[in-house]
Amino acid sequence: MSVQVEIQDDGLARVALRRPEAGNAIDLATARGLLDAAHACERVAVRVVLLTGEGKSFCVGGDLREFAQLSGEVLEKHLGAVTGALHDALRVFAALDAPMVAAVQGAVAGAGIGLAAAADVTLAADNATFTAAYTGIGYAPDAGVSWTLPRLIGPKRALDLLLTNRRLPVAEAASIGLVSRVVAADQLTAEAVRTAEALRDGPTAAFGVTRRLVAAGLTSGLGTHLDRESRALAAAATSAVGREGVAAFLGKRAPNFTGVTPNH
Repeated sequence: MSVQVEIQDDGLARVALRRPEAGNAIDLATARGLLDAAHACERVAVRVVLLTGEGKSFCVGGDLREFAQLSGEVLEKHLGAVTGALHDALRVFAALDAPMVAAVQGAVAGAGIGLAAAADVTLAADNATFTAAYTGIGYAPDAGVSWTLPRLIGPKRALDLLLTNRRLPVAEAASIGLVSRVVAADQLTAEAVRTAEALRDGPTAAFGVTRRLVAAGLTSGLGTHLDRESRALAAAATSAVGREGVAAFLGKRAPNFTGVTPNH
């Protein structure tokens, strides 16, 4: 099993890439495994997703050994199947209310960058490095890399990484906004779990609205977006989750977001 998904009773979904011997390279089975994992999270309405990669590296990108065995129309069809499943997985994860936390270490390359960039909170071990890699082998980007990178770090920096394929050290990745924060390698798992558990206990519906507002704000005008925010705030305030949050604040107690149904 190249992708393992474990959905806990408390709503924390653990999705792990499990091809450490191949640097968690994405072959067709792994892409389909990610899509299955995304659908599993969608079906049970999880509260948070924690994405990890086993072994020394988070994900080195596509499985070039698999791709090199094919050619012509067969390769084209195969890559269409790989990217189709991978991209559908990213679409499903993006549409969830549940935020995603990614914990990355070692080599993060190609589609690995796409997975790391797709997360809402990306924690990087202090031994992580980032390499776009695509044009270095004559390929073009996938996994949303040409969409997310310009939005995270700006088009100039994105093109620098995509065209030169230089290896980006983790400190620079943090300074330009590719990752949320850097932690010691031996603390990565613990910190990622703590972060995921904190989000698990939060207002999932409000997280979902916030994720969609941020995404929409990147392409909409200010006036349109202000109207969208106004409607979203009113809907959240009148929901059970919003009422619990205000009641807890006024009552000077911790909110119990997991104990209410996020309806209006």
